[in-house]
Amino acid sequence: MEKSGYGRDGIYRSLRPPVDFPKEPNLSMVSFLLRNVSCYPYKPALIDADSGETLTFSQLKSTVIKLSHGFLKLGINKSDRVLIFAPNSVQFPLCFFAITAIGAIATTANPNYTVNELSKQLKDSNPKLVVTVPELFDKVKDFNIPLISLGSKRNQRGFNVKNTPKILSFHDLLDIAGNVTELPSVSVKQTNTAVLLYSSGTTGLSKGVVLTHGNFIASSLMVTKDQELAGDIHRVYLCILPMFHVFGLAVMVYAQLQMGNALVSMAKFDFVMFLRNVEKYRATHLWAVPPIVLAMAKQNVVHKFDLSSLKQIGSGAAPLGKEFMEECAKKFPQAVVMQGYGMTETCAIISMENLAFGVRHTGSAGLLAPGVEAQIVSTENPKPLPPKQLGEIWVRGPNMMQCNVTCFFFPVQIKEDRSFVLFSGYFNNPEATKQTIDEKGWVHTGDLGYFDENGYLYVVDRIKELIKYKGFQIAPAELEGLLVSHPEIVDAVTISYPDDEAGEVPVA
Repeated sequence: MEKSGYGRDGIYRSLRPPVDFPKEPNLSMVSFLLRNVSCYPYKPALIDADSGETLTFSQLKSTVIKLSHGFLKLGINKSDRVLIFAPNSVQFPLCFFAITAIGAIATTANPNYTVNELSKQLKDSNPKLVVTVPELFDKVKDFNIPLISLGSKRNQRGFNVKNTPKILSFHDLLDIAGNVTELPSVSVKQTNTAVLLYSSGTTGLSKGVVLTHGNFIASSLMVTKDQELAGDIHRVYLCILPMFHVFGLAVMVYAQLQMGNALVSMAKFDFVMFLRNVEKYRATHLWAVPPIVLAMAKQNVVHKFDLSSLKQIGSGAAPLGKEFMEECAKKFPQAVVMQGYGMTETCAIISMENLAFGVRHTGSAGLLAPGVEAQIVSTENPKPLPPKQLGEIWVRGPNMMQCNVTCFFFPVQIKEDRSFVLFSGYFNNPEATKQTIDEKGWVHTGDLGYFDENGYLYVVDRIKELIKYKGFQIAPAELEGLLVSHPEIVDAVTISYPDDEAGEVPVA
């Protein structure tokens, strides 16, 4: 194997220290999450940025236990779907963990969805219960599905929604659980479906991505391996990413809490409030999307706040160029600026920077996460490409959406418990699954990229967004990066425009 991780078989393998993924099949993501709570029972786990309400890890555990029994008493059973349709809050992850603890399947939706957008997802996922907030009742009231209302006891008063069969509050759910101290005795395996997340994925329209308990466990260990090796035991993450999205749910909520880190939750994003909360809660780490990182680098308002607690600024969900990374690093010299790469189908993680190798502001998405394999495949024919050659990124690993990879790890358990594993890849969409996952378990990302000679992955753009100019392929992201490098340009978008002579020309 070359120092890039490239092998004779055309496969790139991770250069990171390996992760010892748990082998026991009868393991839920919640049992794994709570396994070490006794080591830090009084450490803060969840903090509401607006109210300051704080739950310790001991309180998190006891609340999840009570909620899981409450869901069972409502008639929610293994493999039932429950929709969480709400903004970020302390109660969001508590309900998420309680749902998955009993083998039910959590699905999420963007609270900004219109009724029509929500209707399409409800029709596909068919949830038995909706967890939401009073402000969103009007969007769900006509679907005739029982509701759990999040929020304080005070905020639950005065709501009488017609056509809704039943509304219980978060606190009602705790009350009906009774005096319980252990998780319900429901058999949940790593191969059981835990989450159904909707994403446009690699092929256009929104589809339900099926992720298992094992996918979440593997992803969380990949995300936090560097912290484990560094022996860094106290981190405070400010969660500005939406929890309904895999980036917020897997990288922030699940991965950080299973590692024992504190999570400060913001209900909605406001740039000034975000800066104020970094200062107020002395946040040490955060993950954000490129526009926020870019604003941190360019907006002068950041100088009004004490952000010296920040040790790491991570970016994901879209490529962050070299110039942005350098600019942000100059503004926050005490913090490491890095980026990672993932997608819903991979439970949020494919690669990320390895800080043990030193700070690199190259625009790279980092090294492959431990346990992840990749190929760079020619867009002309299915031929694997060596370093420094551009092609489609294919990936596989224990964190990936698909039956094939899971079967490599637990073939017997899948066969015995087939009724509770959704095999479709994309839920109810075999055609899209076939286009994305091949018979060898490779997830075809639809992203264009390459590895350098040291094994660092560079994500250039989406293949379908390439601009075909006089026979050449131009990546919009590269042009956008050039434009926003100008100090007077905050953001930019580049699209193709038909041209008789060139075929297509870029327009910004």
